[in-house]
Amino acid sequence: MNKLKVTIFALLAMFVFTGCSLKKNDNDLIKINDTVITKNEFDKAYESVTTNNMFSQMGIDLKKDPDNVFALMIREKVVSELIVKALLNEEMEKNKITVSKEELENAEKDIIGKFGSKEQFMQVLKVNGVTYDKFKKDIEEEIKLKKFVDSIAMVSVGESEAKKYYNENLDKFKYPKRVRASHILIAANPEQIAAKIKEDNKDITEEELAAKLSEKMNELKNKAEALQAKVKKVPSSFAKVAKENSQDTASAIRGGDLGFFAKEEMVEAFANKAFSMAPNTISEVVQTPYGFHIIMVTDRNEAGVLSFEQSKKDIINYLESLDKVDILKNKIEALRKDAKIEYYDESYNPENIQKKIKESSVPKTNMQQFGEQNQTDKK
Repeated sequence: MNKLKVTIFALLAMFVFTGCSLKKNDNDLIKINDTVITKNEFDKAYESVTTNNMFSQMGIDLKKDPDNVFALMIREKVVSELIVKALLNEEMEKNKITVSKEELENAEKDIIGKFGSKEQFMQVLKVNGVTYDKFKKDIEEEIKLKKFVDSIAMVSVGESEAKKYYNENLDKFKYPKRVRASHILIAANPEQIAAKIKEDNKDITEEELAAKLSEKMNELKNKAEALQAKVKKVPSSFAKVAKENSQDTASAIRGGDLGFFAKEEMVEAFANKAFSMAPNTISEVVQTPYGFHIIMVTDRNEAGVLSFEQSKKDIINYLESLDKVDILKNKIEALRKDAKIEYYDESYNPENIQKKIKESSVPKTNMQQFGEQNQTDKK
């Protein structure tokens, strides 16, 4: 059902607005109507994409080879997004689309409230490497974008349309057997630990490495077992102990709570143990590739189907979001068609980039992997 929780901003994540320069100089790359995109702005946007670990895992260094087919594909993507940003910013400014202080504060309170407290929310931002100022800016631009779409056409989905969608897509509302659990994690990835030992001991032998690794893993396991004994003795302390000790920081701020999950959503050892436990029980220490876990099951749900009444609000929001996305896409196409676009450097012209891509070659498996990652990023 979470798949239905779609917003315009999420579906069109490329529209993360930035200011654009207005003065022509040697750093300018592209002029869209009265807005200029600079080389610095392009480099910043390009860098945010190419730092993705996926490329290094594939053995591709995009910085060393700017004419690599992947680098060209990203260049085209970034250029297109920057052009769209400029067009939308110009149009919203023309239509005086603004966000009031009250609107922004209400949106912030609504989002923060879902995390329990501002302290917990700030911890989530920290874990994800997002500053509070960046969060506020993103929220402001999301509100502005929604108001802009509403200024073009108001969208309203009725209950009958939502019911029709529900009846035609019942499989989307089925859910498997699930458990709700909390956990305390003592991180212990053998490969990472071995790499750190090697880094600190350049001339270490394989035998010495194996011994040090075994010693470190036993030390971490003992730490987990001590925590397990502590919460087993006083189960009501589990949330407090998780907040203070769990190295899964995302769940630690919630007292280790992972929410409800299906068996296939977790690694095998963790899932097998959690699904074998009764509510309000605590497991022995369980080892997975992530480390040592102490699991506390708090609830269980049998498989079933969400009712229409349970799903109605999400369905309406989802269908309205899809309609708004179509409205925005059509508006962008119209703006691009009427825009005056000048490329100061023709190597950034999407048509020329496309020509170079066609002239390039890339192993099919790598291309498929890139395409699959692109689709995942868009979800």
